[in-house]
Amino acid sequence: MSLDFSLNGKVAIVTGGGKGIGRGIAVAYARCGADVVVCGRHPETLEDAQRQVQALGRKAVAIPADVGKVADIKRVVAQTLDVFGVIDILVNNAGVNRTGPTLEVTEETWEWILNTNLKGTFFFCQEVGRHMVERRKGKIINIGSIMGDWGLGFNVPYCSSKGGMNLLTKALALEWAPFGIHVNEIGPGYIRTDQVNWSLQDPQLGPRIHAKMPMRVGEVEDVEGAAVFLASDASNYISGRTLYVDGAQAVGWMGPE
Repeated sequence: MSLDFSLNGKVAIVTGGGKGIGRGIAVAYARCGADVVVCGRHPETLEDAQRQVQALGRKAVAIPADVGKVADIKRVVAQTLDVFGVIDILVNNAGVNRTGPTLEVTEETWEWILNTNLKGTFFFCQEVGRHMVERRKGKIINIGSIMGDWGLGFNVPYCSSKGGMNLLTKALALEWAPFGIHVNEIGPGYIRTDQVNWSLQDPQLGPRIHAKMPMRVGEVEDVEGAAVFLASDASNYISGRTLYVDGAQAVGWMGPE
């Protein structure tokens, strides 16, 4: 049996698809033959991602939306079905963070992070799931974090949201397995994106991060292969799993040389 990593004829929604990991995945899917819908809060970055997909000869739609709002999620899904008729792949990538001491976390910060990272993921899964359950097929890929398994001080709301996503992935995989729907998670380590670069460049935090890297800081391209694999037929007996893309960072600590 030959392995099939092709996404020819597939339709994918990528949330937070305007930049960083989301845009990388959207473009990688286009290279593998998929048409792509990118959604997010910044129209200008979405339009750039749309152009990159179209430059590869695939169809692309850019839809401004806030995944923390269920009405926006329903609109994105409805518009995708109006344009393409099907949804084969959903990538829940949209995510936010705001670091700081736990004693200073406000209700607004908590709700902003949890609404985007966890609530948005759940309701996007629910809305796309209605369509996938009816078709009895589909691939859902949630972009989690190594922080979903181990804690990081001064990031309690973020860790909470990614830990919740971890179990959301497992529970959905069990419930929807009879319908031919695969639900998996990618757990990136430190990937060089706008959201992470500040910490890498911080004179105090940066050296501490690099000191714990068994390999190196990851690049967006390092996540793309995992996303293609989990969206393709090559992963058709994998569900409910987290694939860590972290250069062995989450395995442990190498200790001093």
